[in-house]
Amino acid sequence: MNTTNLRGEAEGVSTSNRYSRQLLFAPIGETGQARLGAARVAIVGMGALGTVLANHMARAGVGFLRLIDRDFVEESNLQRQMLYDEADAAASEPKAMAAAKRLQQANSEITLEPIVSDLNAINAEALLSDVDLILDGTDNFSVRFLINDVSAKHRIPWIYGGAVSSRGVSLTIIPGSTPCLRCMFGQSPAQGTAETCDTAGVIGPIIHTVASHQSTEALKLLVGAHEQLNRKMLHWDLWHNQHAAVDVSKARKADCPACAQERYEYLEQDLGEDTIQTLCGRNSVQIQPLHAGSFHLEEWAAKWSQLGSIELNPFLLKFHINDTLTLVLFSDGRVIIQGTNDPIQAKSLYSRYVGM
Repeated sequence: MNTTNLRGEAEGVSTSNRYSRQLLFAPIGETGQARLGAARVAIVGMGALGTVLANHMARAGVGFLRLIDRDFVEESNLQRQMLYDEADAAASEPKAMAAAKRLQQANSEITLEPIVSDLNAINAEALLSDVDLILDGTDNFSVRFLINDVSAKHRIPWIYGGAVSSRGVSLTIIPGSTPCLRCMFGQSPAQGTAETCDTAGVIGPIIHTVASHQSTEALKLLVGAHEQLNRKMLHWDLWHNQHAAVDVSKARKADCPACAQERYEYLEQDLGEDTIQTLCGRNSVQIQPLHAGSFHLEEWAAKWSQLGSIELNPFLLKFHINDTLTLVLFSDGRVIIQGTNDPIQAKSLYSRYVGM
């Protein structure tokens, strides 16, 4: 796991001046601002939703932000992932690191902890159980159900959000008070059955609509304005001018495995072997080794440079096997094989070039 703690001290910037317009907003005021400054928030996924969420939280003065993402910036991200630029894409900068650098420039008073890692059953509790709030910036339900298990087990609120095409959805989940995600959806849909941005596309405005609602709910929670929380599941379709608010107040299930029976199936799943995941719509396969190791990327670069072209930065190594296949190695041993969606071929390439 690559972890870097970035903290800067304000130089010549008055806190009261920085947040002056927010302090004038009566529901926040000085008391609320102090609570924001003391708050700890984790954002899972630093893609489209995550960049907007992090931008709002950092500029609002949330004192500690943990930014979790497994991926690196690519050119196709720039249309909607607002914290990144062409230089980040050209350098294959990990999203968590690029976001932290940009946010530090916007607010040097807060603590930013970028985590370049794949959230999974092994590390989820360590990364999410010591915060006051979890914000969903992910793009898949497996990770959301993992977040939901941590939320239910540790009684930490989280705010679900999703966007694809021109449609979006958001729901605020408070353990013991609202239905959880498993109350609402039962279980994660089978991989490849749900639309994603990589299969159905997405327009930027729906990202901002969903993430801005999530961020507003986050501010309410963090300043203690629980009576103002939206207790409905909100749906938008901006292209077709549609908006709906669905009452879910009676959707809590007495037999919910997570929040009622305290069976955290996603969190406690038995990972008996390497995790192989096809990244839907990206023609890529990710392999997460069962036991994370410490890979010296420079040594692997020297080895692979004799076999093909390479690109190296402090966080990842790209090995271009040929014109169509690229192996992306992270320092914890995680690999993304680009150019195939066949897990068998991906595992074969992993074994051939990584040897584990």
